[in-house]
Amino acid sequence: MKLATYRDGSPDGRLMVVSRDLRRAVDAGTIAPNLLIALERWDSAAQALQRLSDMLNADTAAGSVDFEPQRCMAPLPRTFQWCDASAFLNHGRLMERAFNTPPIPDFDTVPVMYQGASDDFLGPHDDVPLPDEALGIDFEGEFGVVVGKVPMGATPAQALDAIRLVVQLNDWSLRALGPREMKSGFGFLQAKPSTSFAPVAVTPDELGDAWRDGRVHLDLDVEWNGQTFGHPNGGEMNFGFGDLVAHAARTRRLGAGTIVGSGTVSNADRAVGSACIAERRVIEIIDHGEPRTQFMRFGDRVRMCARGADGDAPFGVIDQRVVRA
Repeated sequence: MKLATYRDGSPDGRLMVVSRDLRRAVDAGTIAPNLLIALERWDSAAQALQRLSDMLNADTAAGSVDFEPQRCMAPLPRTFQWCDASAFLNHGRLMERAFNTPPIPDFDTVPVMYQGASDDFLGPHDDVPLPDEALGIDFEGEFGVVVGKVPMGATPAQALDAIRLVVQLNDWSLRALGPREMKSGFGFLQAKPSTSFAPVAVTPDELGDAWRDGRVHLDLDVEWNGQTFGHPNGGEMNFGFGDLVAHAARTRRLGAGTIVGSGTVSNADRAVGSACIAERRVIEIIDHGEPRTQFMRFGDRVRMCARGADGDAPFGVIDQRVVRA
């Protein structure tokens, strides 16, 4: 099934079930007022939501309306925890080459992950307010998963079973602030403003063969100001989402609604382009000795859409403009 959240004036919005073709939607508030509550009650709520989804796809759901992505908040406008990894090792290795930095210890065997802010996610068509162009405004196209309760010490297989939903996201970055925060040893804070999400969260079965081995085997099409920037495939993750969720749960339990991100989608084949500006700049440094692509300016737009071989876009589209805060 596919789920979205409409604005209704509340911080958590109104839960909607969306049809498989993203054309119709129906209010699911009688099952759960919002997605976070649905996740906390998943054992019972999922069955009722699935029945409503089946009726919607059969065009028998009472009260269905045209789906309006512009009304959407992030599927989870806020939640208890957001952890983002760097599961595409090609991206990290490019950074090491460009800046001649020593390899991160155990980079190939232990996931790299930071804990970000989760109280103010952005919807797919929200403007992105930021304070200063000089901070190095960058987009980062990713996939993520939303889990139910995960016990401390869960195995990767147990963690994979705890995945309830898959999402597509843009983890905005301010590159000028990142180096200092990384050197501090405490991780990102100011360098990571609010993350944006595509309008629809999907259960893994909705992805069919594109969901296997805990990975999203879809191209992530990225456009910047109407120009193609890249279309890397999510299947090249070196760590699957089962590994990432288990890593996050090694010393703590995870609450229902925790989101775990993949990190920037990155492929070894340069012909597919990139999902963030920093990676393109790194390739330019390697090839030409200096970066040639500038970061974003106020008024710039970025569009992201994951697509399968048949052109289907299961999560819908992120289409946003950067503005001065």
